[in-house]
Amino acid sequence: MSAIGGIVSPVPAEHDHAVGRSLRALRKHKGISLQVLSAASGLSIGYISQIERGISSASIRALALLADGLNVGLDAIFLPEPGKGADANATRFAFSVAERRSLGLWRDGIEKELLTPGEGGDINLFIVHVVPGGCSGEAAYTHIGTEAGYVLSGSFNLFVDGEVQQMNAGDAFRFRSNRPHMFRNDGEVPCQILWVLAVA
Repeated sequence: MSAIGGIVSPVPAEHDHAVGRSLRALRKHKGISLQVLSAASGLSIGYISQIERGISSASIRALALLADGLNVGLDAIFLPEPGKGADANATRFAFSVAERRSLGLWRDGIEKELLTPGEGGDINLFIVHVVPGGCSGEAAYTHIGTEAGYVLSGSFNLFVDGEVQQMNAGDAFRFRSNRPHMFRNDGEVPCQILWVLAVA
């Protein structure tokens, strides 16, 4: 087991295999080939295949691009199988802490907890834990949707359209996800962010 952001998580290899299984199940469920997903996401077939087999660790950037290519929200990758492990009833409005799902991006130093795991939602809440030095990737990325957030503790640097803003505890942000963005914790303490992602 490993700990990111103060929560206990599976070891790195288990993280990578879990993400890979979920991604492959989503792709198969939608009947999308590796070639089509590669063209839609801009990622190479070899890299996608390595993620699916748990050989390579996916960054947040890669997962966002793959989710767009599959025409799903990032939250779908948290589910063990399409249509399973979450309530498919879109009218559901409450979720208990026991249902919370976590996605560890151990190479990036990031852990994302999905607070709203039910299927069918156009808006989802996450708590994002970022360790010192943790980042969303080396390059900015874009995807479908709008995002907003509130810094619960610590601080991080948010880059949007090449502009950087240091976000401290109590600060908030909002931007359209089609604007190139990335984030990084350049501080000395872990950071926790309540992050909202709307795909509609």
